[in-house]
Parts: sequence; C-alpha cells; structure tokens
Amino acid sequence: MTENEDYLARIGTLIRDARQHSGLTQAQLAAELGTSQSAVNRIEKGQQNLTLETISKIGSALDSELVGLGASGASHLRVQGETTLSGAIDVKSSKNAGVALLCASLLNTGTTVLRKVARIEEVNRLLEVLTSIGVKATWLNEDNDLELRVPATLDLSSIDADAARRTRSIIMFLGPLLHRAGKFQLPYAGGCDLGTRTVEPHMSALRHFGLEVVATDHHYQASTSPVSGKRRPIVLTERGDTVTENALLAAALYDGETLIRNASPNYMVQDLCFFLEKLGVTIEGIGTTTLRVQGKPAISTDVDYAPSEDPIEAMSLISAAIVTRSSITVRRVPIEFMEIELALLEEMGLQYDRSEEYLAENGKTRLVDITTYASDLKAPIDKIHPMPFPGLNIDNLPFFAVIAATAEGQTMLHDWVYENRAIYLTELTKLGANVKLMDPHRVLIEGPTRWSGAELVCPPALRPAVVILLAMLAAKGTSVLRNVYVINRGYEDLAARLNKLGARIETFRDI
Repeated sequence: MTENEDYLARIGTLIRDARQHSGLTQAQLAAELGTSQSAVNRIEKGQQNLTLETISKIGSALDSELVGLGASGASHLRVQGETTLSGAIDVKSSKNAGVALLCASLLNTGTTVLRKVARIEEVNRLLEVLTSIGVKATWLNEDNDLELRVPATLDLSSIDADAARRTRSIIMFLGPLLHRAGKFQLPYAGGCDLGTRTVEPHMSALRHFGLEVVATDHHYQASTSPVSGKRRPIVLTERGDTVTENALLAAALYDGETLIRNASPNYMVQDLCFFLEKLGVTIEGIGTTTLRVQGKPAISTDVDYAPSEDPIEAMSLISAAIVTRSSITVRRVPIEFMEIELALLEEMGLQYDRSEEYLAENGKTRLVDITTYASDLKAPIDKIHPMPFPGLNIDNLPFFAVIAATAEGQTMLHDWVYENRAIYLTELTKLGANVKLMDPHRVLIEGPTRWSGAELVCPPALRPAVVILLAMLAAKGTSVLRNVYVINRGYEDLAARLNKLGARIETFRDI
C-alpha cells in the first residue's frame, strides 16, 4: 500500500466511525452531502481522493471536526509529555445531570436557577434548542449559574433543527412535552430507527402516558391521547439512564401515581429526582430500581438547584494522576458513584488517602477528597467489566485501559454495552502500549508501558479520546491530538485545568 493509499484508508475509517457514532447510514450521509451512497462507500474504503473542502463538509454533516479550515477550524492539542502533576483540583458539576435538568426545566413555568452548570458543547446545543422555542436562558455570573424562564406556551414550530440534531439528548424532550402539546415534532440525528435498542425503550415507557411516535425523515412525529383504564407499573425493558429520566419527566406532570420498575439509580437520575422533589413532585425509592412518583398536573414554582459533581470527571483526574505517577488531591469526589472503581484500583495497588465525607450543595450527594500517591500497580486477577449502578460505571471503563497499560501483567477489559468502542482503545498502541483487540467488545492490555509521543486524530468517542490525552501526559517527547471537539462536548476547559496541575498542553489551530 502506498503512503497516499494508507492515508486515504485511515481517513476513510475515521469518517466511517464518525458516521456510525452520529447514527447515520451511508445513504443518509450521501443525502446530506448531495452525492451517492456508492461514493460514500468508496470514501470509507479509502478508494477515493478527497480535498480538504470535502473532508470539512463531511465533518460538518457528521458534527465531527475531521479537519479545520482557517481560524474557525478544528482545535488541536499539543502535549509535552513526561509530566508530573501536583496540587489540588475540584471536580466540576455533572455533565449528564446538567443535561437532564435542562430538559426538566420544560416542566416548570416558574423561574429555574441551576448552579455551576458545565459550559460544554452538549449544554450549548440544548440551550440553542430551548431558546429557539421561547425559553429565556441567562448566564448569571462567572460561576456558571444559569437562569431559565419557560413560557406558558412553547413555540415548537420555531425549533432550531440544526442544534437539535447535534445533541442526542433531544429525545428527553419527549417526556415533558407530551403533557404540553397534543401534537408536535422533534428533529433527531438521522438513523434513529424506532426498532433499535437505543430508542425503543423510551417509546415503550412513554406509551404508558399516551404518547405515540412515528419516525419520519429526520423527525419524531409525536401525538398524545388520554390514558384510560387501570394503569400497570412501567417496567423499563432496559435499565438505562436516559430512559429512566424520560419516564420520570413524563411522570412529573402526570396527575396521579406512576410506578417505575427496573429504573436506573445512577448519579444523574438521582440528581433529577432531587430536582423534581424541589418542584413539588413526590418520589419514593430514590437510589433504588423501583421509583414511585406522585406527579402534579401543573408546575409553576421558583426553584434553585445545584447539580452534584461528576464521577466520570473524578475518574478522569484520578487516572491522570495514576498514569503520570503523581500525587494530587481531587476534591469533591461523589464517593457513592466511585466506590467500586476505587476498590478495584486499591486491589491493583493504588495508594491513596480519603477524607471524611461531606455533602454536596444539593444537600444529598456524599463527597470526599481523594489524595493519590505514586504507586506500582499490578493487573487484576479478573477481567474488568461494567455493570449498572452500583457496579463499575460504563463510562469509567475506558480509563482502566490507560491504567492497565501502566500496571504489571495482563488485563482484560470487556465493554459489553457498546459495539466497537473498545476498538478506539487500540489507538494507545501508537503511544507505545500493548493493546490487543480480541473482538469488538474486548481488549487485552499488557503492561507496564514505556510511553512515547505520537500524533493522533481524536476518535469520535468521548472517553477513549480523553484516555489518549492522559497517555500523552506520560509519553516521552511531544504528542499532538487533533480535532478535540468531542472532548469539548463532555469536558469544560480540561486542558487548561490540567495545566494548573503542571501539565504542558497547548491548544492550537491549523493555519
């Protein structure tokens, strides 16, 4: 294979992965680009020459900055490696909780104030959607406190379709809107087949409230009808976080009692429950898999709520300390959602101190401060795999790839939830790690690793992208991570905050 053919093959693979991550078929991407499906197929196979303009157009269609043109183009990171970190850092508020609370604001025609909201791209897209339908959103101060005023009547015909299609969280508008509009349509990122695993559980839960949805080209066509007869408990066919949240949002404005079984008790669901309680909704069983909700026919109250801290960001920061063999203090760690991860790390040999517990600003979530120490780790005896809460969080699993690469021995990671996400972890081999892909769900990692710098393109999956950045902190020499928009969707100022601990990360753009 020539150098040009290899380049085209790698770009084609990147485009294919970004397309699949966006939920588009080849035919749908072709329609967005004004070309044929066969042309897209050739591009993904690396069989067609591409101009920078074409790649930029594809990146725009896929909401993935594959290439940047000029000052407004893609953002990249240049990392000086062999870093030792020091100091203390606070964990920011939960991104997933913040997204759910933005959707929940639609329930309330009073004034909603959310404290310390993560100013990330996912939040920006949702705010663009909310303001387009009449919600007034105001950032109050530098602490990222956000005020939301929802009108009595929403202008759903003016919805910002482009912004809506750039956030998968738009599906959580169905729960609150089914009570506020008899018929409405919501844009969605193409490819969301109603029969697929990710969407159908939402529909089966919301049918209990009279919602029917038909998927047309890039839209959910929704209609509601009165619910009659004796209501049975809602049994979620999947213990998913967003599915549980959608059911809760629908139950909050249902004038009666709703019983939700097989509910997720995860951190963002608990935050949503605490917020709904402040709106006057009665919820029993918070933190368990059975929720009993007494809704209200209307909600109009002034509410002030601070979402709790993000356990995934906490894991990111602890992983940064481990891979760089650094002693840092990670403050405000939501310990209830990190206990399995810390127990496993302790088994592998991590030395750390843990403070006494204290409460988050929501008055509910238990926090601790974690101080790490340079440690010699050994591979665990058993494979590492996620489980629904209170098991190891699925979003924390990728961090164990870079941790396992620093440990002595072989570690098996089994990502049984997501198709093909494990593949992105093999990018660590370009930095010196020994990562073998066993199948689309399992990787075998052998350490310890002598990290070396390299230039990589950011994969379209958030957590594997951050894992690569953390490995670069430990790598000898200079590394470059290109097109980091996906990281900015889930983390606020991550590079700048790591720099305050002693990292040497420079943000730059192509000329």
